[in-house]
Amino acid sequence: MTRTAIVTGGTRGIGAAISQALKSAGHRVIANYAGNDETARAFASEHGVEVVKFDVGDYAACQAGLAEAEQIAGAPIDILVNNAGITRDGMFHKMTPEQWRDVMRVDLDSLFNCTRPLILGMRDRGWGRVVNISSINGQKGQMGQVNYSAAKAGVIGFTKALAQENANKGITVNAICPGYINTEMVAAVPEPVLEKIVSGIPAGRLGEADEIGALVAFLCSDAAAFMTGSTLTANGGQYMT
Repeated sequence: MTRTAIVTGGTRGIGAAISQALKSAGHRVIANYAGNDETARAFASEHGVEVVKFDVGDYAACQAGLAEAEQIAGAPIDILVNNAGITRDGMFHKMTPEQWRDVMRVDLDSLFNCTRPLILGMRDRGWGRVVNISSINGQKGQMGQVNYSAAKAGVIGFTKALAQENANKGITVNAICPGYINTEMVAAVPEPVLEKIVSGIPAGRLGEADEIGALVAFLCSDAAAFMTGSTLTANGGQYMT
C-alpha cells in the first residue's frame, strides 16, 4: 500500500538514500532540507521526490512545513524518518554553549518538533511508522563529540518511550545507529585518518548509504509491524550491543 513519507535532511547523504529507498518501495516521498536550495532542486529533479524547506529545530517551522508537505501530497503523512543532524565537534572543556545548543536543537529537539504534529493523526488512523536515525556514537560515545553523543543517545531513549506509548495504536517507533558510512562528509576526512577508521571496522570497509536506506524501508513496511522500540546497529561490527 502506498503511504506518504517525509524524510528530514532527506536530500543529501544517508537522507537521500532513505528517500530513494522509500520511493522504490512505492511510497510518496517528500524530502525536507534546511538550506542548500541548489542541491535540493537537483535531487528533486533527478529522483522525482518533492522537497520542502524548513528548519527542524524550530517547532513552528515544522508545523508549517509538515502541513505544506501534506498539502503537496494530498494525503496525511504516515511515515516519518527523523534523519536530520549536524555536528559541532570540540573537546568539552573548550565547547561553547552555542556548539552545545546547536547540536541539541537540530539532532534532538527536532524529534519532538517533527513527531509531535504528526503523532495524533497516526493514532487516529491506527497506522504509523517513525524511524529515528541515531549513531554508533550515541551508543558508545566519542571523544570530541560530547554534544553529538548526548543528543544521539537521547534519540534512543526517545524511541523506546514513544514506542511504548503508541504500540497499541498500530504505530511502530524504531531507531537505527549507523557506523561510518561512505558519504561526502566521511569522504572528506584526511586519508590517513580514514584508513585508521576503516582498520577498526571488522567488516573492513565503510558502510553504504543504500544499506541504511534498505533498513529504513524494511522498518516502514507491513512486514515490520511487530517490531517496535528496537535499536538496529549497522556498523560493520565496529561496536556490538
